[in-house]
Amino acid sequence: MDKFFKLSENKTTVRTEIVAGLTTFMAMAYILAVNAGIFSDLGPETVTFGAIYVATAISAVVGTLLIGLLARLPLAQASGMGLNAYFVYTVCFGLGFSYANALLFVLADGLIFVLLTLTGLRKIIFDAVPPAVKAAIPAGIGLFIALIGFRDAGLVINSEATGTDLPSFNLLAGTTWASIMPLVVALLTVIAIAVLFKFRVKGAILWSMLGGAALYYLLGLTVPGFYANFDAGVMNPLTAFKDFGTMSFGKVFTSGFDFSGYLAVEGHSVGGLILAFITTALAFCMVDMFDTMGTLYGACRAGNMLIKKSDGTSEVPNMNKAMLADAIATCTGSVCGTSTVTTFVESSSGVAAGGRTGLTSVVTAIMFLIAMFLSPVAALIPSCAYGAVLIYVGILMIGSVKDIEWSDPAVALPAFLTLAMMPFTYNISYGIAFGMISHLCVKICTGKVKEINVGTWVISLLFVAMFLLSH
Repeated sequence: MDKFFKLSENKTTVRTEIVAGLTTFMAMAYILAVNAGIFSDLGPETVTFGAIYVATAISAVVGTLLIGLLARLPLAQASGMGLNAYFVYTVCFGLGFSYANALLFVLADGLIFVLLTLTGLRKIIFDAVPPAVKAAIPAGIGLFIALIGFRDAGLVINSEATGTDLPSFNLLAGTTWASIMPLVVALLTVIAIAVLFKFRVKGAILWSMLGGAALYYLLGLTVPGFYANFDAGVMNPLTAFKDFGTMSFGKVFTSGFDFSGYLAVEGHSVGGLILAFITTALAFCMVDMFDTMGTLYGACRAGNMLIKKSDGTSEVPNMNKAMLADAIATCTGSVCGTSTVTTFVESSSGVAAGGRTGLTSVVTAIMFLIAMFLSPVAALIPSCAYGAVLIYVGILMIGSVKDIEWSDPAVALPAFLTLAMMPFTYNISYGIAFGMISHLCVKICTGKVKEINVGTWVISLLFVAMFLLSH
């Protein structure tokens, strides 16, 4: 083990790596319930909570093992936040594609990612996206996720007058405690996450979410009829595996290529389908790429693991192998029935605990394997609890705006449009599109056409074609 993972060379021990692996798992285990909760909005006739829970666990095991054994880095992977919301609320609900169609987009994303990594084209696409747009993408996704969290928690509701509104807390106006109680739980859960983070408690999100769920059921005692509709069937872990086998596993191959439902909608054409396919797969790939590259660099920098290059810059050790592990895991996720798999920023918690080698990842993968059989526990977590998690994840992602030079209009416009259009249109790709196109227009209008990257032209024009021909 010392020879394979180079423990002595990295000045670490088996015990330290095990503790780091457990720490990483505790920090990101929330994804199992949260991802399943997001996908369950598609409806039980499409896919169940249990099916996605198992799919999420399997893809996390595969991705985390690959990055540990192939790249030998102390990082972990699972279905990415933001990308799962994009899958459900944009691709399925917004664009009108089926669950299986969306899985095909994810598979295309994974295959493209593999191709880009093996050929070195990854850097060309990465460089084609302006720095301002790159910095704004995580923040925009954060706001998008937070908005979904507010809705899941019930803290933001639809309004005929204004579009959205705050639900009533007024008991004197006839609002019942039964409708207020979940809102209170959501707010207390968000506050609990912040407090635990402040005290640097390991697994702050997981413990707060579980605490919120416990509080929800405890306060349920004060609501008449609260337990009347409790489904005891969710307590059988075999039900989740059964649903996984019949509803999600392999769905990308059996139904993913059937676009008859999409084409049956008035205004949808084959040409529009092709453009939508290209731009949607590209959006999946770009977000996955930026997320993974940023997380790899940030986590390795925190652990002082970066390799100094001759030109004075630094790079992540085994970068291509890490990216390849991510791409293969994404392909695996699509086959299992879940959204794009990416490297989790929570991996930094394991690095902070002393993790320096792939052994940390192996331990995390084993924990995900064990957790695969705990779907009954996860199924009991109410939407107000995991909605609070989404809100706090938005807080964690919004910090990238500090890297944007807001005083420069040429930077501020594409950055703001990228950030704002994602939550306002419920679509990550639209945010990227507006950022890219506005950057191109500003460069042209200010006489800096020569500064425009060829890849920027190509990607921007693809998005323009998408708006003109398929939206």
